[in-house]
Amino acid sequence: MAESQTLYEVIGGADRLRELVDRFYDLMELEPEFAGIRSMHPPSTEGSREKLFMFLSGWMGGPDLFVERHGHPRLRARHLPFPIGTSERDQWLRAMAWAMEDVGIEEDLRLKLMEAFFGTADWMRNKAG
Repeated sequence: MAESQTLYEVIGGADRLRELVDRFYDLMELEPEFAGIRSMHPPSTEGSREKLFMFLSGWMGGPDLFVERHGHPRLRARHLPFPIGTSERDQWLRAMAWAMEDVGIEEDLRLKLMEAFFGTADWMRNKAG
């Protein structure tokens, strides 16, 4: 990764990010081990897919789509209605790790992203266990 490149550019821009987000939600819908986090989403994940795509676009240094449409992400506040504990955090992280591997993101970048995702996912916990 060149110093001047954003994560958004390194990952491959909008198309690659969309592929990652879609694979993440596909896994959530297909794999029983992610039933806990899937149950927190509406029957259709279309809106959730779009919000995660928009958020990650800005978070990775690309277009700040989420902020433009919804304002400040306020991640923790937006997730407070959902009981998120260690199990849910770990399901989210496992699904994202699997999705990154499936779409071919190189290992060094996956590790960097997982470190950042862990910090955020852990911060989202709002229940014991």
